[in-house]
Amino acid sequence: MADYFFTLFDTALGRCGLAWGDAGLVAVSFPEDDDARTIARLTRRAADAVETLPPTAIQRVIDDIVALFNGEPRMFDYVDLDMARIADFDRDVIALTLAVKPGETKTYGDLAKALGDVALSRRVGQALGRNPFPILAPCHRIVGANGLMTGFSAPGGTTTKQRLLKIEGALAPDLFDAL
Repeated sequence: MADYFFTLFDTALGRCGLAWGDAGLVAVSFPEDDDARTIARLTRRAADAVETLPPTAIQRVIDDIVALFNGEPRMFDYVDLDMARIADFDRDVIALTLAVKPGETKTYGDLAKALGDVALSRRVGQALGRNPFPILAPCHRIVGANGLMTGFSAPGGTTTKQRLLKIEGALAPDLFDAL
């Protein structure tokens, strides 16, 4: 029997993916250029994962991600995240990120200070770049100093980051949002 499973699903941003095991989700993927790359991203964290239909708990996460990308704010605090193979520093950064609620933002410096030293800001950014749970561990809510949109490696980059922050109410809509 497989230790890990994955599924792909369609959203307003493209085909995303989730990988999970007995202890919870191990990976979330924004859409890549094609399904093979999305699967490759998921299986980096879930080696030998088998594609399957999602069980009820995973389907709930999918439904909420789809709703979020359609402009409906969602909370993901109910999701079990398997952090067993994540480095301690990265786990600490993810924990701080999970505490940032929809409609709020924090800076890389805020997280670094919470970890004990503002000089850790670059390491915080690197840890968020390795975040295996984008969307659920909301790295899009972490911004540069003075609210600058920096450091978002998902497809669409900072434009996607801004879109998610607008959906959640952290940024006001602008003139081009109605187009």
